[in-house]
Amino acid sequence: MAPDWTRSIHHDGSPSYVSAPAQRVGATATLRLRVGSEAPIAAIFLRTCPDGEQALVPMAQAGGDAVCRWWTVALPLSMVRTGYRFLLVTDSGNRWYNAAGVTHHYPTDANDFKLLANMQMPGWLRDTVFYQIFPDRFADGDPTNNVRTGAYRLGDRPVVARPWGALPDKTNGAAEFYGGDLQGITQRLDYLADLGVNALYLNPIFLAPSSHKYDVADYEQVDPHFGGNAALVALRAALDERGMRLMLDIVPNHCGATHPWFTAAQADATAPTAEFFTFTKHPHEYAAWLGVSSLPRLDYRSERLRAQMYASPKAIMRKWLRAPYAIDGWRIDVANMLGRQGPHNLGHKLGRGIRRAIKVEHPDVYLLGEHFFDGTPHLQGDELDATMNYRGFTIPLWHWLGGHELGALTGKPSADRHPLATEDLVAQWTAFRAAMPWQIAMQQFNLLGSHDTPRLRTILGGDVQHVRVAAALLFTYPGVPCVYYGDELGMEGGNDPDCRRCMEWDTTRWDHELRGWFQRLARLRRAAPALRWGGFQTLYAAGDTLAYQREAPEERLVIVARRADDGLRALPVRHAGLPDGARLRDLLSGAEATVQGGHLPLVGLPAAGAMVWRQLA
Repeated sequence: MAPDWTRSIHHDGSPSYVSAPAQRVGATATLRLRVGSEAPIAAIFLRTCPDGEQALVPMAQAGGDAVCRWWTVALPLSMVRTGYRFLLVTDSGNRWYNAAGVTHHYPTDANDFKLLANMQMPGWLRDTVFYQIFPDRFADGDPTNNVRTGAYRLGDRPVVARPWGALPDKTNGAAEFYGGDLQGITQRLDYLADLGVNALYLNPIFLAPSSHKYDVADYEQVDPHFGGNAALVALRAALDERGMRLMLDIVPNHCGATHPWFTAAQADATAPTAEFFTFTKHPHEYAAWLGVSSLPRLDYRSERLRAQMYASPKAIMRKWLRAPYAIDGWRIDVANMLGRQGPHNLGHKLGRGIRRAIKVEHPDVYLLGEHFFDGTPHLQGDELDATMNYRGFTIPLWHWLGGHELGALTGKPSADRHPLATEDLVAQWTAFRAAMPWQIAMQQFNLLGSHDTPRLRTILGGDVQHVRVAAALLFTYPGVPCVYYGDELGMEGGNDPDCRRCMEWDTTRWDHELRGWFQRLARLRRAAPALRWGGFQTLYAAGDTLAYQREAPEERLVIVARRADDGLRALPVRHAGLPDGARLRDLLSGAEATVQGGHLPLVGLPAAGAMVWRQLA
């Protein structure tokens, strides 16, 4: 077991610990490390590996107070990605400190702190709260463009027009339509602005026969049932009036079986687009997404396909970044599969290529990838800006609050049916943060649910207090928060398509207290410097309680969350650099408390609830 003083060691990539006014190759960064005043440290060295050869540089002491001491060192940025860690010399033996924590053994470089230079990063993300909308189910702004029952067939079923608010029918699946469109979203922007949202993420809107639109028939046309291209132009203009951002969903891994690329390839094996697909037996046997025949996979060994999708000046992914659409981000569907077919793995090649192409067009664009697993190999600064942070945030949080893994609800034999220990929640979060540069961790797309998962309230068994805890963690954890439409109202829903119910616009059916909670947290997230660009330090993880610090030069916050009353009445905070006598106020309840004996009294913490303590001047 590590000595207690090691808990006081802290460094991250935030402004309190890294000063790099010019983050470019050839510049110099100043690093700071905080340790407890009683830590038995004789010396500290910065370990880097320029050009593959280890270098150890002594750090200098830089002041302190009653509870902590600071050490500092200059770090030349000689590489695009600089990894570093710290060697602590003590009388009881040397220890290493990296982004994963303290070890007595020599660690691999994988979890070193990393500092990126020459990065094109979306600076607007730090002030952003996203809201995800499934367009067919949010609001029907123009009934004249609605799909009519029987207008065409989707596979072997006629399409069905459903009345707004009727529960989704699994027998119809993607063939049922409720009439939501871009006009409806435009008409509801004031609602979203009032909630505290300032960016939208829309599921696919391009021409496709299904209601989910992941079976694209034309990447260059907004589906007329969503209002067509003109409706997107109008939405963009309305967003600009409110200073709001827009991210669209694109499906480069596969298209729909009705796409002209595919129908031409099926009709003629020598057609120019035949090389876009992998036929095992022409024309009816071909590679498809998870074997679904309506979703033929695209084969990126074709340079012509790469040019059309992203590489050429007229490419699809570049077109929508330009006026009059001027979108601010792309969400890449199933990014974990993109360019990977058996022995052919072009995933990293495509990631780098897409990044280069869209950053030339729009350096501030946000490049997000869907990834339910470990996407950190694509999060090293040269590919994705972020992934949907399912494994690094969402899924362990569900497990911690819900008492079992999500798969237990559907009878998966591999699912863990036991609660996740608080220590293990923190361990998983830490493992994923440590595997990427801090700058990327701060861009990760954090969510509590989506169109691909059951609703948060359903996952948590209807427990509104646990929903409130989850929301507090969403808005205070490093990264970019996103609310799935209707979660703020307490909407429920099981697996797809039940999670895609129509937005509830009858205010008598809202959980107004829950909406108010989301609203307060969204506004806090956009206003608090510590949440927008501050660091992260785990302070406590035991029993049913989790606590961490978000620290910026302008502000210090201590977040406390618990799923049940485990008897903890005072939180240890000396290792956070908080001295006795420091006074803090909970921004959510107004309670105040003073640090005594190295502990913060948890005045007013509910049996299951959360607090956001701010240190008072």
